[in-house]
Amino acid sequence: MDKAKEKVQRFRAREQRILDAALELLLEHGEEKVTVEQIAERVDIGKGTIYKHFISKTEIYMRLLMDYEKSLTERLKSAVATAEQGDITAPARAYFESRMADPARDRLFQRLEEKIIALNLAPEMIAELHALRNSNASALNRVFERRMEQGVLKKVPAYYYYSTYWALVQGAVELYHSKSFADVIEDREGLMEFIMDVGVHIGDISGRRGGSEPQQPQAAQVPSGSTPGSGSSFG
Repeated sequence: MDKAKEKVQRFRAREQRILDAALELLLEHGEEKVTVEQIAERVDIGKGTIYKHFISKTEIYMRLLMDYEKSLTERLKSAVATAEQGDITAPARAYFESRMADPARDRLFQRLEEKIIALNLAPEMIAELHALRNSNASALNRVFERRMEQGVLKKVPAYYYYSTYWALVQGAVELYHSKSFADVIEDREGLMEFIMDVGVHIGDISGRRGGSEPQQPQAAQVPSGSTPGSGSSFG
């Protein structure tokens, strides 16, 4: 292997170890207590070596946030392609599975982003993060619009669906960690799966719970005594 290429690979591998160590420490101790020295010690390198990769602890945190959003982006791209092949629930599943797979990590990243914004620590990187997130929202909105045109989803502004997805995840993550609900929730994992299922099928008026594309959308049947547009269905 070319020595220059090998050096780059070692540099990138060490950088990833720094990010992994930072995430571990953040989950263990919280963002207020983690120091660059602790991260360096966890990776078994000198503190100065950290700064060969990142100019500050904030940059480390922003890389974690960006990598998280980029991972979601890749999953959504694949899921949208799958939806084009007929599995119309794929994008929704990708969104919920990505964000709810690790509630502790998602909640941590919510806090980190809010604090970085509040302190105006990395405005350019925050703008980049939000541009990526807006791109993900636009991709999902296009899926929603197509499904509404097909008569599969209830017709509302497309951003209602994305906003509801976001709200469900935020609420689910907080509920997962809530001490107030600790005695009420006997099965947290089961509850997360239920919330995810609600999210995947929210607004579905097709009457189908499977993932296949309906061949031809049919007009919604209005039960006797009901008025068009009344109520909603989760499918």
